[in-house]
Amino acid sequence: MIPVIEPRHDLTPAEIAEVEDRLYGHNSAATGRYDGRTMGFAIRDETGRMVAITAGYTWAGVSEIKQMWVDQAYRGRGYGRALLQAMIEEARRRGVARIWVASYDFQAPGMYEKAGFQRMAVFEGWPTGHVNVVLCMTLAPA
Repeated sequence: MIPVIEPRHDLTPAEIAEVEDRLYGHNSAATGRYDGRTMGFAIRDETGRMVAITAGYTWAGVSEIKQMWVDQAYRGRGYGRALLQAMIEEARRRGVARIWVASYDFQAPGMYEKAGFQRMAVFEGWPTGHVNVVLCMTLAPA
């Protein structure tokens, strides 16, 4: 069979989830670890509208915070710190040894550092004119 490469710059959430499931299956088979679980927390205003959210996962003794967002109108109120603390506590409850996160210089690397994360890598020019910081927190055993 000759492969035909089809441009797909509009993958659906279902297609991306299928790729994630296939990667998880491969990675779990390679490591023998089938304990992957998503985790996340949200804060809503009095009308029920989501104003802050964080999402990530735990797997094989590690955790990654993939997304964190606080609506501009709600910044500076400690919502990001509260969500981060909730993620740390849940990761600890799940027996995680390390939590990883990436944050651009114009996002919140300082917030993570104040919480005890350490810079592990800094990528200059990602995006152009900025840096992408990879941080890690090592959790003490429960």
